[in-house]
This record gives sequence, structure tokens and C-alpha cells, in this order.
Amino acid sequence: MKDKNFIITVGRQFGSGGHDIGEKLAKRLGVKFYDKELLLEAAKEIGINPELFKKTDEKLPSFYISNLSLNLGFYIQPFSSSPASSYYDNVQKAVCDTIRTIAKRESCIIVGRCADYLLRENPYCINIFISASPEACAQRIMNRVEGLDMDDALALAKKENKLRAEYYNFYTDKEWGHSSSYDLCLDSSRLNEDAIIEIIESYVKARLEQ
Repeated sequence: MKDKNFIITVGRQFGSGGHDIGEKLAKRLGVKFYDKELLLEAAKEIGINPELFKKTDEKLPSFYISNLSLNLGFYIQPFSSSPASSYYDNVQKAVCDTIRTIAKRESCIIVGRCADYLLRENPYCINIFISASPEACAQRIMNRVEGLDMDDALALAKKENKLRAEYYNFYTDKEWGHSSSYDLCLDSSRLNEDAIIEIIESYVKARLEQ
């Protein structure tokens, strides 16, 4: 697989372990893994505070949410001339430009941020979605966040998934989490991480051989 630049994008439900699966897969394939690192790189490129930049990560601001029926795609036209929306659009453009630059220069794995849609014309872009049962997601969240009970974790997962879906559905012509939006969908509550990584690796090899 080293003779071709390939990109694996990973969409994931909150608490499904998609981030961990993507990171371990990157190590196994010997490629770079982009998640928060991607955001920090984009933030530095446009000269804004990385901490402030993180607050916009995969979330729509309030002035967009009321207009979710308007799917504009990526930067087809300006959405609003307000300072707040201009700032947010600049942040998103930096993310998009960074994703495209990375995809041209190296094989890698990118988690979230509509990377699958941005790279939809790249024949070597393979799009994965990781889901899990609500209970499995909640358990993983409780293991990660101290002091949460099952009800709290379920509520947090529901909230975060809603934000991710709003962001993805607004900026693409696809539906977040729907099988038609991805090449491969896997349930991490059905198989352990190693088994899932082996399946994805086999699929990637088969795709690239064609």
C-alpha cells in the first residue's frame, strides 16, 4: 500500500471508540493520524488562538442552527456577513484547506470534520463509520469521564451526536451515520477493536489493489 497515497476518514458516534480505532489503525498501517492535531495546525495557519479554535470543533454556532434546512455545501456562497459568521467561516475554510493539503502530500487517517465529503473526488479516499449500542457508548464514556452515571453518559452521547450530525448534514449533501454515506460501517459493540482494525485493513488493501 506504500506506493499509493490513500486517505481513510473515520466518522464516529460519541463513545463508540472511533478515535481509538483510527489511531491504532494508523500505527498499524504506518501512516499519520489527524484529529486534534489537524485542528491545531489549521488554527496556527490562520493565526488564531488554538484554545478558542477548539470550541468550534464539529459544532455549528447558534446563528447557523436555525437555518439547518439550507444545505450550502462547502463555501459555495457566503452564509452571512456578520463578524461572528465570518470568523466561523474562516475557521472552517482553514480546516478544509488543511485537509486537502494533507491528502495531497501523504497517506493518513483523518477523524471527523467532514473529511469524507471534502475528499469525495479522491479515488483513494476510503470512508469508515464506527457506531456502537447506546449502552456500550455510555460505558466507554463513563470509563473516560469520572463521576458520570449511565443516565448522564447516555444524555451526553445523545447531545454530542446531535451536534456532530447537525455539523455534518449542514456542510454536506449526505446524512451523518447513514450507511449510504460511507464505504464501511462497523459496530464496535459487536467486535473488539483488533477485529475491527483487521477488517478495515483488509478492506483498504482490497480497494487499493483494484
